[in-house]
Amino acid sequence: MALSLEEFVYSLDLRTLPRVLEIQSGIYFEGSVYEMFGNECCLSTGEVIKITGLKIKKMMAEICEGAIGGSESLKPFELPMNFPGLFKVMADKTPYLSIEEITRTVNIGPGRLGQPCFYHLKDLKLQNLIIKQGEPIRFNSVEEINGEMLMNCGVVRNHQSHSFMLPLSQEGEFYECEDEHIYTLKEIVEWKIPKNRTRTVKLTDFSNKWDSSNPFPEDFYGTLILKPVYEIQGVLKFQKDIVRILPSLDVEVKDITDSYDANWFLQLLSTDDLFEMTSKEFPVVAEVIEISQGNQLPQSILQREKTIVIHKKYQASRILASEIRSNFPKRHFLIPISYKGKFKRRPREFPTAYDLQIAKSKKETLHVVATKAFHTLHKELSPVSVGDQFLVRHSETTEVVFEGTRKVNILTCEKLLSKTHEEARLPLYMEGGFVEVIHDKKQYQISELCAQFCWPFNVKVAVRDLSIKDDILAATPGLQLEEDITDSYLLISDFANPGECWEIPMSRLNMTVRLVNSSHLPADAGLLQVRSFVEEITEEQYYMMRRYESSLSHPPPRPPKHPSAEEMKLTLLSLAEDTTVNLPKSLKSHHVDRPRKLHPNESGQDCRAPIGFQNDLADVERQKNKHGPLQ
Repeated sequence: MALSLEEFVYSLDLRTLPRVLEIQSGIYFEGSVYEMFGNECCLSTGEVIKITGLKIKKMMAEICEGAIGGSESLKPFELPMNFPGLFKVMADKTPYLSIEEITRTVNIGPGRLGQPCFYHLKDLKLQNLIIKQGEPIRFNSVEEINGEMLMNCGVVRNHQSHSFMLPLSQEGEFYECEDEHIYTLKEIVEWKIPKNRTRTVKLTDFSNKWDSSNPFPEDFYGTLILKPVYEIQGVLKFQKDIVRILPSLDVEVKDITDSYDANWFLQLLSTDDLFEMTSKEFPVVAEVIEISQGNQLPQSILQREKTIVIHKKYQASRILASEIRSNFPKRHFLIPISYKGKFKRRPREFPTAYDLQIAKSKKETLHVVATKAFHTLHKELSPVSVGDQFLVRHSETTEVVFEGTRKVNILTCEKLLSKTHEEARLPLYMEGGFVEVIHDKKQYQISELCAQFCWPFNVKVAVRDLSIKDDILAATPGLQLEEDITDSYLLISDFANPGECWEIPMSRLNMTVRLVNSSHLPADAGLLQVRSFVEEITEEQYYMMRRYESSLSHPPPRPPKHPSAEEMKLTLLSLAEDTTVNLPKSLKSHHVDRPRKLHPNESGQDCRAPIGFQNDLADVERQKNKHGPLQ
């Protein structure tokens, strides 16, 4: 049965791709295909095309009525795919009438982003379980069991997960659950846009460091309706270029997948397709059809029409690092352990005594210099002057007298005097400032740094990697090495010159290849020289990595409480006439940068300050702005 192209796209189940279509009623223009503005706009009757994907070409946005003041009204506008805002996804009020409709419309895949939650309007009675009306059901994956397609689902009761299966034929009224998570536009495009539906979102944050103009009215943080514009991706018979077709093209098509030999088409694979291949299917020989612009590999390795060998896919370790500099934007890097340059350690900056407590290590005594004065009303606690030096020892709890007796978490340190040492007791809530004193003059390989020191730590390249023509790390003023992450890579080599292999990132390199039959595969990759490269990543990619890595960590320790508002008020009033003390000259040469994240604990676990503690520090900052310096 012939359908319009739009009707075909509307009914398309992405899990059944690829599909082979025959043009029943096409647009003829002196040839089979005419390309205009990057999209195929003419297809002749009888043309056969294999559909390999359906992608969102662009995102249109429309501001909801009432989201802006007055009678101002904005027409729909294009929201750039790299828009650096954060959004809250609003639940879709339109019901899904079967599990099969959900699988056809909603992206379901591995990981949290691909596991949506729905609830049913009535109780669902299963063989061993009753799903109550309105109870959240998490959809984990689609599975085939004994020839029947089933949805693997789960519910959480009393902190315990219960798994069950629902057939795709299960009918009812299913509604999306409220989603409390915050997403980037890229995440919404990939996971949270139901096919052939709009998506209502609320803008919650916007980076003011974005170079492009802001598409929203001033101070807008309202509700938007996102409307995706799709494009069909496919390949024509005997052609190796990917064609792109807008669904609005006025043609009728017929699905002939079951009666057509798909071997007439070249087999094209995207990076995602390669990722889904099993390890036994490698190595393969492939010709590069398309490659994303701006990739950092040498052009001699990856370029169009080049024949390569893809030896395998695997997980490789990288060190996530950020440039140390006072102005924005900062650059971010992924450094392989094989990097041959050498580093010298650089001092860190700690904004609070709590940061000192987390950064202390059993391997090395933390030596710091105070850059900000701190006065206390309690004789049980120690005052701090600018220039005081401390050796950080351990944390404990002590009692102070303030409207009765109360317990305070403190950090016990040794205060270094000219000839002696004395004990200092600093409250963990102390809003101070400290700079690390580095006595270590040794040059380290990156593997030595990772083995001997706790994350994060600051370094500077002392000797560049001479095996790299342009070492981008050597030009940085300093680096903060933040954590060791694991990422997915493909190991490739040039088919004509297989002397060395390169690791290329699967998630940050969009590539399309066609498989080439070859009976002469090169030697096993284990016998070849494997080369890695320092990769510069975008700010969005950086924060996504921090986000996914931290989701695997245990919760950070409970932060200390800062003193009561009344105590701060007394301190502020008693110190209103204090003057600011200049830093010693010896400290001015330290190039330091306030860490973006809270330092990890001694085991190397990633420990970021919870939102509550960040708000506490923000309260202190507001008090400073209102009353003067808090010392």
